[in-house]
Amino acid sequence: MTPTDYCVVLITTPEEGLAERISDLLIEQNLGACVQTTPISSVYRWSSEVHHENEILMLVKTRTALIDELVEQVREMHVYDAPEIIALPIIGGSPDYLNWVDAQTRPVYR
Repeated sequence: MTPTDYCVVLITTPEEGLAERISDLLIEQNLGACVQTTPISSVYRWSSEVHHENEILMLVKTRTALIDELVEQVREMHVYDAPEIIALPIIGGSPDYLNWVDAQTRPVYR
């Protein structure tokens, strides 16, 4: 495996409880190795109006090959019409950590 086989998925939720439920699901289903959450303040336009909202940002470390299934699972649980689910590639990192991500996520058969 190479570093580009891994990614960090950014997901925002309106509250901590939903972020926790999504995190638990992703870890239980081995779609993510680790999920970190932090409160953030977001400013965005939705339905022609500018919104200022407090949200929870989730950082999910996973394999790139699992993104489609991860997105599907998150969309089923999420309350937003168009939830932020964005995958950013990992272009380098600690081999020990990336090996741990492998061990914690579903095997990917090619």
